[in-house]
Amino acid sequence: MRTTVFFLTMLTSLLLAPGARAELAVGDMAPDFTLQGSDGKTYTLSEYRGKEAVVLAWFPKAYTAGCTIECKSLAENGHLLRQYQVSYFMVSVDPLEENRGFAEQQRADFPLLSDPTKETASAYGVLSGGGYAARHTFYIGVDGRILEIDRNVRPSTSAEDMAANLGKLAVATR
Repeated sequence: MRTTVFFLTMLTSLLLAPGARAELAVGDMAPDFTLQGSDGKTYTLSEYRGKEAVVLAWFPKAYTAGCTIECKSLAENGHLLRQYQVSYFMVSVDPLEENRGFAEQQRADFPLLSDPTKETASAYGVLSGGGYAARHTFYIGVDGRILEIDRNVRPSTSAEDMAANLGKLAVATR
């Protein structure tokens, strides 16, 4: 009995510890960040608040098969996303130079953001045990709240799926 009480007390204190986080959910405020983009600019989520929606497409690793397919989908079909009042980014924990080269190779006409410290990936709950970001897409409203989280991203139809989700979420068109 004492062992069970001790275990439950320890578990409760761990769950309530200042660093412990619950998984993000629809309706939560999206964690703010400031990250470098493959285009040489710095992006801060809070600067979009009140202006337009944001889509963050987390990806595991530049130059890998699935990530290449996803990046090509967005580069070739970005016109579907640009119909909406939205800024969209692919984001990884890769170093900036790696994302810069990958974006150039794939002719990405949108920024790839780098989170080499993995702080933002941790805040979004996408950091895997292997130290890479899980392939999840976050749709963030004009108010900064999470509108949708896609945890079943299909790289080959990424752009089409994002556009469909933006429509379902009633994101304003341009």
